[in-house]
Amino acid sequence: MRTNIRGNKVEVTEAIKKYIEEKIGKLDKYFEKPEEIEAKIVIKVRGKEQIVEVTIPIKKIIIRCEENHKDLYAAIDIVTDKLERQIRKNKTRMKRRGNVEELGMNLSFDEEEEERVVVKRKEIEMKPMSEEEAILQMNLIGHEFFVFKNTDTDNIDILYRRKDGDYGIISTL
Repeated sequence: MRTNIRGNKVEVTEAIKKYIEEKIGKLDKYFEKPEEIEAKIVIKVRGKEQIVEVTIPIKKIIIRCEENHKDLYAAIDIVTDKLERQIRKNKTRMKRRGNVEELGMNLSFDEEEEERVVVKRKEIEMKPMSEEEAILQMNLIGHEFFVFKNTDTDNIDILYRRKDGDYGIISTL
């Protein structure tokens, strides 16, 4: 797999680059033609935290993971392990979703994974509200996300809590 490594407020040394390429290279076994895939890696610094963000776009899906740690090499190890778990965990879904060859993935590795299914459904009343009211509602019920009809845009929006403690909104069209 090719790598595109860039640093944001941090210099990417040759040793770091080599370590990342070695770790990300272990994921090659999951792809039919790894030489055609480019992993985009961004290394950032926020305070004392080293953040490693990896995005691997393949034909019909995007595999993405972000991890932070005080030690950059530990963050690289953790993000690589998480990416591998994502691929292994979702292999059954990816196989079922469509032609595996179209995805360009080799999902024939042998490891039994328990298939997850939907075990609960909820119906909610879609009350129109502002973003501020949605934040308040989400905090009151103690969830990490909240679906609401935005009075400003008249769209169905999803409010979520980010890892940094701030909020994000996904808007439908």
